[in-house]
Order: sequence, then structure tokens, then C-alpha cells
Amino acid sequence: MAKKKANGEGTIRQRKNGKWEGRFTYGRDPLTGKQLQRSVYGGSHKEVQQKIREALTQLNNDLYTNPTKITLEEWINTWLKTYQKNSLKETTYNNYVTLSQKHIIPYIGKMQICKIKTIQLQELYNKLEQSGRVVRKESQNQPKGLSAKTVRNIHSILYSAFEAAVRANIINQNPAKYCALPKKEHREMIILPLDMLDKFFAEAMKTDYFPLYYMDLSTGLRRGELLGLKYGDINFESGVLNISRQLQRINGKLVINSLKTKHSKRSIQLPDETIEIIKNYKEKQIELGLLPEDGYIDDKFIFCSPFGTPLDPDSARKMLKRILKRAGLPELRFHDLRHTYSALALQNGVDIKTLQKDLGHHSAAFTLDVYGHITPQMETQKAKKIGDFLSSQINKIKKN
Repeated sequence: MAKKKANGEGTIRQRKNGKWEGRFTYGRDPLTGKQLQRSVYGGSHKEVQQKIREALTQLNNDLYTNPTKITLEEWINTWLKTYQKNSLKETTYNNYVTLSQKHIIPYIGKMQICKIKTIQLQELYNKLEQSGRVVRKESQNQPKGLSAKTVRNIHSILYSAFEAAVRANIINQNPAKYCALPKKEHREMIILPLDMLDKFFAEAMKTDYFPLYYMDLSTGLRRGELLGLKYGDINFESGVLNISRQLQRINGKLVINSLKTKHSKRSIQLPDETIEIIKNYKEKQIELGLLPEDGYIDDKFIFCSPFGTPLDPDSARKMLKRILKRAGLPELRFHDLRHTYSALALQNGVDIKTLQKDLGHHSAAFTLDVYGHITPQMETQKAKKIGDFLSSQINKIKKN
């Protein structure tokens, strides 16, 4: 029988067996770009027409479930390349890919995306938190589960991917929406023992990179920001340092990248001693031929290798490890020098708002959350100072 149109609601025809079939389009396949169609069946033209109307109403109200066969692996790969690659920093994008390949796809990647439920995601998170660490020789003595932060990052990837699938009419709702996440961990702050800084400096001075560590302890810069500094970033007359880039290793290559956040682009005042140390360091580099004696040096990296190339972040980390070991100090991450600077600043009266600006944090509340454990020590010192001052006034009266 000839096809009959249902007033813009699809195509309806009667099959040879007497049954009626209606076909309608409900979007495009996000993987192929082809139109997606579905058939409904009934005993009459009117029944099929009603089924089409109901399906289209559900579609318009975001209630219609696309019967696609797309697996989660296919969708995540499409989502990463189509939705994320051009909008994320390269380091963040690579992290998304790594977490997806290691911790999502091996477990539930083969499942059809429309069949994944909240309970299955919750079971995945629980499993990863208990035993999700990829087994390597160097991690044999570490906990077998992933950290709460990593599990929360994996959830963030899944939540965003499912949310994009909802917008693409692949699924009705986001199954990651109601998952219970592990609580955020507050990692114990580790800093260089302040009463042993002289030992650290004594060993650092025996290397070529004492100025690197001294500047970090006097500014609190992130490692990438520190290694991305060029001589043109310092105004040697005013002592102002401009932070506008970072050096990172991405996929085995050293790359100059934009800063972590918009708040990371900032200017800070350098201590006079730091300026003098960098001036002397520059003169030494000129003597070694790493900088031109009379040439333009504003575009030259301050901290470079013996060959004049940018200093590898891993080299700076390994050198720090050797200095700490020779000084008899506990092993620290490079980032812990930033924490040490913050502790020094707070304990010497720098207010939270100023510290937030210098560190490039997005808010003073965040800075206080990270370094709030230091403030009780400050409270004790404050109480003693105020008490000593008031007592001295009383003692004056008693003497009179």
C-alpha cells in the first residue's frame, strides 16, 4: 500500500502482513552523523500515529530513550576528541585520556551507554577506591586503592561525558548524578623544617642551582612558573616580578604553556636579597657563555641547563632530592617548597589576602583552607606578644 504522511510526524505505511508501521527521525548518530530513525508498529493507522506522537512528545521533553548501540568506550573517545580536545589545556586533556584508558574503559567500556545505571558507577568507584591502583614495581609498597582525589576526578570525567550524551539525546538522564563520592582528603602539610633552612642552603650553595631554590622559597612560585621565568620578567630597579607562563614536560617534550588559571597571572614584589642573588647568577651565566655579554637577554630563561636550554622540571626535582639527602633533611616534593614559603609568610605576619595574591589562588578562602592549620600557631604567637606587651605596661605601673 502507498505510504501515507502523518502531518509531519513521520511516515506511516501498511505492511504486507496487514500490520501498520510508522517511521520517524529523532536525531543524528553522534559517531557517524547519519540520521537516526525508529519504527513503531500497530494494528491500525491511528494506533501507529498515536505511538509516533507519544515518542516525539517524549523526545521534545527529553524523555525519549535513544535505542543506540553505542558503547561507553566509543562515546568517551568521541566526547574527548569532539567536545574536549580544543577546549582543554593539553595537560588536562592528556590526564582525561589517561584516566579513561586506565580506570574507566577496562571496567565498563564495553557496556552500552544507555544501559549503564548509577549503581554500576557506584560499584566502580568503590572498587577503584579499594584496589584500583595500576600495579607497578615502584608502587608495590603503596596502598592498593586510588586516592579520593583521583576517584573524584574519574567521576568528573564520567559526569561530563554522560551530560554531553544527555544533550545529544543518546540517554535520558545522567547516571553519574546521584553517585556518592569519597570525601576530599586533607593531605598533611609538609614543609622544610624552618630551623634547618641553613643546612638546606649550605648544600644548595654547592650546586649551580642555589638561586633556583632561594627564589622559590622567597616567592612560592609553582615549579613550572619558576622554570618558565625569563630575564624580561624581572624589573631589577623596582624589584617587581611578572609571572605569565610556565614550563612543562608534555608527552616527553618541554613545552611553554599558559598558566594554571587566570589568577595565576600576577606580579609580586621580590625581596632585595633575591634580586641581588639573581643579578649575581646572571653575571655568572655571562661568564660561562650561557648569556651574551652585551646582547639582548630579556627573552632568555633565567634557569637553564649547562647547555643554555630550559631546565627540565625533572632535573630540578632530582637535584632537590640530592640536596635534601646530603643535608640530612626529610625528602620533600618540589611543591613543598611553595608550602614552606607560605608557612614563612604567615608566621611573619603576611595576611591571607596578600598571600592569596602572591600564590595565584582564586580566593583568600581557598588559601585559608590550604594553610589554615598554620594559623593556630600564629594565634599562639599573637596571644604571647599581646600578653607580653600588656604585662610590660602593668610592670611599669608597679615600678612607679
